[in-house]
Amino acid sequence: MGLHLREVGPVPDNAPDKESCKVDINGAEQAELKVEQGTGNGRRRRWLRRLLWTPVVFAVFSVVQVLVLRVVDPPFSTVMLFRQLEAVVQGDWKFRIRYQWVDLSDMARSVPISLVAAEDQRFPDHNGFDLQAIEKARKHNERGGRLRGASTISQQTAKNLFLWQGRSWLRKGLEVWYTVLIEALWPKQRIIEVYANVAEFGDGIYGVQAASRAYWGKDAARLSPAESARLAAVLPSPRRYNAAKPGPYVQRRAAWIQRQARQLGGAGYVDEAN
Repeated sequence: MGLHLREVGPVPDNAPDKESCKVDINGAEQAELKVEQGTGNGRRRRWLRRLLWTPVVFAVFSVVQVLVLRVVDPPFSTVMLFRQLEAVVQGDWKFRIRYQWVDLSDMARSVPISLVAAEDQRFPDHNGFDLQAIEKARKHNERGGRLRGASTISQQTAKNLFLWQGRSWLRKGLEVWYTVLIEALWPKQRIIEVYANVAEFGDGIYGVQAASRAYWGKDAARLSPAESARLAAVLPSPRRYNAAKPGPYVQRRAAWIQRQARQLGGAGYVDEAN
């Protein structure tokens, strides 16, 4: 069988050569790369926009949150929630938060003035931050020794209700923000009312009503000035001290609180706060 060779005609002028094919391939790869880069840049821009909107969303949420709690009594606080979680982590399944809301009008009149005398004597006058107390604390801490704080009742309310225990710049910054909000959006009477209900007076005991029931078996409306002063006296370390069985420190501090309350003018000092 013979072998037949077929003559191939000349290559057309418009046929792509190897170089042009390479250019086309490289161009397609570059276009695809640009698309991928554009997609990545688009994602980054979306995340950046979300990041920039986060403070705005938080600001709006926190304002609404504070406005609602001006008229709605909080069912719990963030500090209570963390304390319950702490007990769960430690395996203490029997631990229960004791908390019962009581209106300011249903507290003994000695309660608010005792808290103010103990924690923040310029409470009716400042706007959330006691600059004089801050300066005194700064000078004291510079001299060394035990650190002294200068948190007002407004700051402590912000921390106890909305935030968590501990020391960090983030928590302190949020505390400042919430303090500004509650001072701007709540009257002083609401601030002291909420504070008296969310402050911790013993391990897992929050608020003067729960403390009064736990320690003396009666409602907060029936607390005596001496008992109110004892509750205020344990606030620096409520898990360490016991208002029902006061040691020498609590007794001395409670007596000092009663003297300060009288010097401030008694219950009327808080009643006149705007």
